[in-house]
Amino acid sequence: MIRDTAHIPPVNTGSYPLREGCRVRPLVDGEPAFRRICEAVEGARGRVWVTVAFIEPDVQMPDGRGSFFDVLDRAAARRIEVRVIFWRPVALDETETGSYFEGSEEERRWLAERGSRFLARWDCLPENGCQHQKSWLIDAGLPGEVGFVGGINLEHASVASPGHIPREEGDIHDVYVELGGPVVTDLHHNFVQRWNEASERERADGIWPPDAPGSDLVFPEVASPPAGNAVAQLTRTVQAGRYSDGTASPGGEPFAIAEGESSVFDQYLAAIDRAERSIYLEDQVIGSPKIVGHLKAALERGVAVIFLVPGSVHPEYRRARRIPATKPYFDLVASLGDFDHFLLAGIAANSASGSYYDVYVHAKIMLIDDAWATIGSTNTADRSFIGDTEINASFWQRETVRALRCELFHEHLGSDTAGLDDVAAQRLFRERARENQSLRKRGEPLEGLTFAIDPGEYGR
Repeated sequence: MIRDTAHIPPVNTGSYPLREGCRVRPLVDGEPAFRRICEAVEGARGRVWVTVAFIEPDVQMPDGRGSFFDVLDRAAARRIEVRVIFWRPVALDETETGSYFEGSEEERRWLAERGSRFLARWDCLPENGCQHQKSWLIDAGLPGEVGFVGGINLEHASVASPGHIPREEGDIHDVYVELGGPVVTDLHHNFVQRWNEASERERADGIWPPDAPGSDLVFPEVASPPAGNAVAQLTRTVQAGRYSDGTASPGGEPFAIAEGESSVFDQYLAAIDRAERSIYLEDQVIGSPKIVGHLKAALERGVAVIFLVPGSVHPEYRRARRIPATKPYFDLVASLGDFDHFLLAGIAANSASGSYYDVYVHAKIMLIDDAWATIGSTNTADRSFIGDTEINASFWQRETVRALRCELFHEHLGSDTAGLDDVAAQRLFRERARENQSLRKRGEPLEGLTFAIDPGEYGR
């Protein structure tokens, strides 16, 4: 058994193996994350490849770097090979929010007016599915390559600074992770697979520029050299039949993607079931009956659980509450509140007017026992675990996981928990959140950002 994986087991149901010799660096909140990503793009020597889900085209990157498109155009002007896969929705559910760059006639005219020469393909999924991956790959297959995986959309409110000072454009809490070493080879493979089989690649409006060459990319054949001492694994959600199999991993094993992949879901269940002390989740929705059931089983065996969600509930969750057939699920969520060592919480900042400024939780992460973590695009909802295209990076490196927990708790609590273990830190988190819940009822300023939410009332 590889070091650090005896406690929380990896999964063997996905496309990619467990990788030793990796480097992982969590990046909390959009401003620091995009600053680091832009630095990597500016240092690129050969390639910049990006997958995009939601985007507001005029969103500004940190430190005066201009828009996402400005960053790409500058890289392309340096003769860097820049490729982007954009999501093209077939039809949006009424609860879907966010902006996207679908390659409309107007958007393509705008690209032409800019003189943009980066390469792009559009990719869609049937039946309202979302190509939800958000990844960056710099110098794929070249020395010094680096990858980024996470949940941060390219939107104004997402380029938020730690601490979440109230802003007119809104404020979103989110997380990315920077990757180095052999695990980046798997991110490389994922991009090639999606690029080569992008659904709109044969359409005149499915590529950019219009005269772009139609040649496919070559899959990586050799895993990248070690770049650190972390153990990491990429997991995905991919619909059955969405991509062809027949390709081989750098380890020689075939990719079983024709039957679909739900390895993110499998990893969540495996990790929750092996948790011994603490489970900490951040997500924009608590929407998977099986995940909630396994969390309850963990609570029953004494594991402390905190689930951070948006204080302003996701519209789809609120709508589901009105459907009589969903009552057993919401009763299950409510039953988590029977455990004193469970906390459902949101985050908000004190505003100058004396009211509260909601910070929207959009991160998709889970930390267990200060030993293992996963960061990615996958929501804890059946749609993300089954229907959309997602990607997560899990890693086994105690010092990094613990440091991430301390960073997140410092932001949400306004307190340093570096001197506490995970259980004691969760106890402080629960106490602070419940105290702030009482302060909110009285309209008084919060200490830190977090406040407790009644799981039985959430979304009503």
